[in-house]
Amino acid sequence: MYNFIDIIIAFIIDLMVGDPYWMPHPVRYIGWVIKKTESILRRIVQKGHPEHMGRNERITGGILTIVTVSATFLPVFFLLKIAYFINPILFHILNIYFIYSAFATKCLAIEANKVYSSLAGGDLHESRRRLSMLVGRQTEHLNKKEIVRGVVETTAENTVDGIISPMFYAIIGSFFGLGAPLVWIFKAISTMDSMVGYMNEKYINFGKISARTDDAANYLPARLSGVIIPTAAFLLGLDYIKSFVIMIRDRHNHKSPNCAWPEAAFAGAMGIKIGGSNVYFGQLVEKPTIGDSVKEISEDDILKAIRLMYTTAVISLVLGLGIAATILFIC
Repeated sequence: MYNFIDIIIAFIIDLMVGDPYWMPHPVRYIGWVIKKTESILRRIVQKGHPEHMGRNERITGGILTIVTVSATFLPVFFLLKIAYFINPILFHILNIYFIYSAFATKCLAIEANKVYSSLAGGDLHESRRRLSMLVGRQTEHLNKKEIVRGVVETTAENTVDGIISPMFYAIIGSFFGLGAPLVWIFKAISTMDSMVGYMNEKYINFGKISARTDDAANYLPARLSGVIIPTAAFLLGLDYIKSFVIMIRDRHNHKSPNCAWPEAAFAGAMGIKIGGSNVYFGQLVEKPTIGDSVKEISEDDILKAIRLMYTTAVISLVLGLGIAATILFIC
């Protein structure tokens, strides 16, 4: 039960503090591991026969996944083991820190609000710059509606990646005393996908296993979001029926098997159309749209998306811990 209390404390700390820039974050360590490992593996691949380049890149991409996950899981696992041996209180302090640092609720809200503030102030250039910190697409030529669309899409997607999925794995892992280590396996997978999981020439083979692993890790949380987000829309007085209907209709309107679930639920709740084509690394990527244009998209939709994200986060915590408590009571 104390492990589940750790999750509650970690979530509250995230809501209050977020991720201060001055505070060292474990994701930086993971990013360093990925860069160093990729550099070594690339040199090995270059020594192979050119005809086998694609196959060798896929193999070394798999090695990258194993190395990164191991280099993340083992330090967290053994640090917690050592802490528990020294003092159980120290264990819970570290456990709370690791789980808290995996959540991105307030951080996501802060970054989305920065774009909103720039748009509200009429500074389109600064809005584009701030959006570029949140998304992988090129932002230098986006208009106001496209900027808002980008913020709503990334807020919806990261509601799964940065909130529901870490909570899901923290709760499951806590049954076995592995809440924080399991969460950081997920964060390692997610970080790999964000760094090497691209469909461009450089990473189409090397990042394939990382991307597929990320798809698998987010598979259940993304589908849970399709139920939780409409519930949050109901509590906020948004169109919860449309949220669910659009989610069912447009849940496959994305190249990712997971992203369209939360994006469609957000779009339906807010009565806007998102998705569509974007430019990545100088190339136009055609994507289907999500949602219906019930209303004109505006910067106020960013604030709605933030509120929807926060409410979804709270419902996820209450629902997850409620189920966990029921299981513990029955057992």
